[in-house]
Amino acid sequence: MSTITRQDLIDFVVHEARLLDAKRYEQWNALFTDDGYYWVPLVPDQPEGLQHTSHMYEDKLLRDLRIQRLKSPRAFSQQPASRCHHLLQTPSVEEFDDVAQRFVVRTEFHYTEAQGDELQFYVGTMFHHLTVQDGVLRMTLKRVNLLNCDAALPAVQLFI
Repeated sequence: MSTITRQDLIDFVVHEARLLDAKRYEQWNALFTDDGYYWVPLVPDQPEGLQHTSHMYEDKLLRDLRIQRLKSPRAFSQQPASRCHHLLQTPSVEEFDDVAQRFVVRTEFHYTEAQGDELQFYVGTMFHHLTVQDGVLRMTLKRVNLLNCDAALPAVQLFI
């Protein structure tokens, strides 16, 4: 049995958002299991990301590549650099399976991305699928359901 509590799960989600807001992308990426995915579906109720087009469906390699691009002085799309801010409702634990070490946390959010004089606003629901690996909570999946996912959206530069 784990010693994971519901508060540990909530704290994980808040910490994860703070890492993104602070541009600590390598530390954020380390929160995933090696086979974990970051997923932003293209349509409401999309059943999975592999066989369907998504805004983002990124494994470790793709997340690593995007993080390297964000750090590169040659990333002209990042002149000036983008910044982000997550505003979270209190996360709620949707699934708590202590025996299988599987947990799902749901969080309603407002996300703002700023670049120069431009602001982009996104709202939706995040689902963090978590497990315990080597005694530490890790994400197997972060699913970001945008409220208007099926609209023509501008490019998200960072990670929601």
